Amino acid sequence: MTTELPPPKSKTTAELLAELREKLEIAKEPGGEKAVAKREKKGIPSARARINALLDPGSFMEIGALCKTPGDPNALYGDGVVTGHGRINGRPVCVFSHDQTVFQGSVGEMFGRKVAALMEWAAKTGCPMIGINDSAGARIQDAVTSLAWYAELGRRHELLRGLVPEISIILGKCAGGAVYSPIQTDLVVAVRDQGYMFVTGPDVIKDVTGEDVTLDELGGADAQARYGNIHQVVEDEAAAFQYVRDYLSFLPANTFDDPPIVNPGLEPEVTPHDLELDAIVPDSDNTAYDMHEILLRIFDDGDIFEVGQQRGQAMITAFARVDGHPVGVIANQPMYMSGAIDNEASDKSAGFIRFCDSYNLPLVFVVDTPGFLPGVEQEKGGIIKRGGRFLNAVVEADVPKVTITIRKSYGGAYAVMGSKQLSADLNFAWPTARITVIGAEGAAQLLMKRFPDPTTPEAQKVKADFIAGYNENMAIPWVAAERGYIDGVIQPHETRLLLRRSLRLLVDKQNTRKVQRKHGLLPI
Repeated sequence: MTTELPPPKSKTTAELLAELREKLEIAKEPGGEKAVAKREKKGIPSARARINALLDPGSFMEIGALCKTPGDPNALYGDGVVTGHGRINGRPVCVFSHDQTVFQGSVGEMFGRKVAALMEWAAKTGCPMIGINDSAGARIQDAVTSLAWYAELGRRHELLRGLVPEISIILGKCAGGAVYSPIQTDLVVAVRDQGYMFVTGPDVIKDVTGEDVTLDELGGADAQARYGNIHQVVEDEAAAFQYVRDYLSFLPANTFDDPPIVNPGLEPEVTPHDLELDAIVPDSDNTAYDMHEILLRIFDDGDIFEVGQQRGQAMITAFARVDGHPVGVIANQPMYMSGAIDNEASDKSAGFIRFCDSYNLPLVFVVDTPGFLPGVEQEKGGIIKRGGRFLNAVVEADVPKVTITIRKSYGGAYAVMGSKQLSADLNFAWPTARITVIGAEGAAQLLMKRFPDPTTPEAQKVKADFIAGYNENMAIPWVAAERGYIDGVIQPHETRLLLRRSLRLLVDKQNTRKVQRKHGLLPI
C-alpha cells in the first residue's frame, strides 16, 4: 500500500504579493548596501534618480526591473541598466540609465536585451531615445556575449538614425566599445571633469605607443568637444538634463511629426532692437564683431540654442525660432579667425544641416566669411573633401533655405553658405555685403606681384587706389542683385520680419528632386 503525498500547497495571494514586494524592493538597490555605500562615496546619484531628474515629475514607468541573467547564481536584478518610458515637456521619450552598482554598469546579455527592446519601442512609437551613460563597458566575464550585444545595439542605432532624435548623456567613463553607442547618436552631452570618452586609455597607450597623455588630455569632455565627439560640455548633471530638455523643445518627436510652436505672432512690427541692426556692422571690413549680437535680434525672443559650441568656433550652429517655428541656423563668427571656414567648421556644419533636414527644420544661413581657411595643416586635414561634404549637405537638404549675407561672402564659401546656386530658396543681402571671388586685400596682393619692388611709394599708391576701387565697384551687393544671384538688398532692421514672411512663403515647399537611387554618397 502506497501513501499518497498531499499536493504542494499553493501560495496565497497575500504571500505572492509579499514576495513581489520583496523582489521589487531588492530590485531598487540590487547591489546591496555595500554597492550603495560605494556609489555614495563617489558622490553620484542612482540610475533611477538620474532618470527622474531628467523626466517630467512622476512620469517614469520602468520596464524590466526584474530582469537578470538566467541560470547565473550571482545575477542581480536589472543587469546593470534601468530602462523605461517617460515624458519631457509633456511628450513621450524612451530612456535608459547605466547602474554603476551592478557589475559597474557593464553590458551583459539582459542589459543588451533590455536596451535593444527599448530602441525597438522608440522606433515603433516614434519617440526620442535618451541614454544616460556611466558604464565600465563590456562585461569581461560574459566574453563574446557582451560584444554581440554591443553590435546588436549598433544595428538598432542605424535603424533609428534620422527617424527619431537620439541623445547620449555622458556622466562617467565611456571606454573602448562603450564609445561607439554614444557617437552614433545625434547629441552627446558630457559633464566637465566627470564624463570621459576614449577608445584606448592612457595606460594602454603608454604600453603600446610609448606616448604619455593624461586622462583629461585624452578623453576629457572639453578635449572631446574640440575633437567633435561631444556637442556640449556642462558643469553638472542638472545642467546636462536641462540642456537635453531644451534641445528637445526645438525638435519633433520623429521625422514625420511637427515640432512644437512657441509664441507665434510676437512683435509683428519693427522694434527698437531691430533698428539697432542698422549700426551693428563696423565700417572697417577688418574689424570683428560678435555674430551673436545679430542672431539675438533676428530670431524670436533672442533665443539662440547653440549645438557644438566648442568645435569649429568660426561657425555657429544653433536652433532658433521664427514666428514660433523652430529653424536651424548656420552662421559665420567673425570673432574667431575672421569667420574663415576650417575643417572642423565644415564637418560641424555638414552634420548639423543633415540633422535639420532629417527633421524638416528650415535652414537660415547668416553669412560673413572671407572663405575657407588656407594653410598646409588645413590641406593635410582634408579641407577639400570636408568642404565637399559641407557643399553636399547643403544641396541634399530639401527643407526651406533662406540666406542673409551680412558682410563678406568670398570664394568657395559664397557657394556653401546657402547660395542660390546650391538650391537656397531666398537670398538677401545687407548693403554692407561684399560678394566676390576674393577680398580687396587679396586681389591687391596679386596685383603687386607685377611690380619689381612693391614697397615703393608709387606701387603702394597703386595698391591703395586699387583697393578703394575694388571695394567701390566690385565687392558690392549690387552686382549680385543685378544678376539675380540674390533676391534683394534689404535694410538690416527689416531682417527679422523678412525671415518671417519668407518662411511663410516656403511652408508648402515640395521636394522637386527626381533622382532615383538607393542613396547619395558623401565625399569621405
